[in-house]
Amino acid sequence: MKTLRRIAVALGAAALAASAWAQGVLPGPVVSTQWLADNLDKVQVIEIRNDAKSFTREPEFETTKDGKKVLDEFGGHIPGSRLFLAKELRTQREIAGNKVSYMMPDRATFEKVVQAVGVLADKPIVLVPEGQKISDFNDAARLHILFKAYADTPVALLDGGMVAWLLEGRPWSKDAPAPLTTTWKATADRFASLVADSPDVAAAMEKKDVQLVDTRATSMYLGVFKRDYVYAYGHIPGARNVPLETLFVTRGGAIRLLKPETYRAVFQSLGVDPSKPLITYCNSGNDSSLPWFIAYEILGNQQARNYDGSLHQWTLEKRAMNAPVPAAM
Repeated sequence: MKTLRRIAVALGAAALAASAWAQGVLPGPVVSTQWLADNLDKVQVIEIRNDAKSFTREPEFETTKDGKKVLDEFGGHIPGSRLFLAKELRTQREIAGNKVSYMMPDRATFEKVVQAVGVLADKPIVLVPEGQKISDFNDAARLHILFKAYADTPVALLDGGMVAWLLEGRPWSKDAPAPLTTTWKATADRFASLVADSPDVAAAMEKKDVQLVDTRATSMYLGVFKRDYVYAYGHIPGARNVPLETLFVTRGGAIRLLKPETYRAVFQSLGVDPSKPLITYCNSGNDSSLPWFIAYEILGNQQARNYDGSLHQWTLEKRAMNAPVPAAM
């Protein structure tokens, strides 16, 4: 029954997205800087930052000897955009007696944060990462999951992020966002169809009917080293490794996403069928958010989920791990 309900919810979400894009509100799950510049009046822009001060800091540029414009100091924002702090994407939760960090906020908490940011309920959203490093896009994809789970508003990601916007010489502002608290409400609850928990992952490991996709660096996957908040080396037994570094390129000084056919080939070459059920995971659930976005949104796999607790929670619970090589000392 639980599986059928998830499938039904996923199909409903897919129909909603397809309808929104067919109507020309958003061209797809990823938009270009040119599209955004041409359609700023039709969308609301939300910029995801770790450093709130960068929102009102003036960006600084320099020109290299070969005439290329580079960003020396990141700052500024797209005029009229709203600021969403990345720290609001993570919280601590007690699960089966364990204090699990880095978890997504629950429905009620997310609703309050979105209201405080000043998000409107009736306008499509474009999420803008900083664009300096790939973790910026993971933050944006994590926020995308939450909007997808709790709202019916169409959401897209800006390719290249704010860095691309600045380097292309597009308008920017350093004005502080005007205070705005909205009455935005969570109108849906698709969380279970988009986000996996430990029992889901354990069932996938045992039954082998859902692919487990480890998106960390290969050295962590093999067990050469680990993060300090992960309590065992290696990977979940049966998981395939699709390192995050294979899913983007840096071009023109900004992080760029790839074409669907390229992503499909990357997944397939690493032993993952991107059209079949899969669960992405990493150390804490953040670095697997963009791979989830790629599978679910760009490749249209409505059976893709992201494991929120990831190896932090999995190893807290002392579940099975496979470490093919000895850990580095």
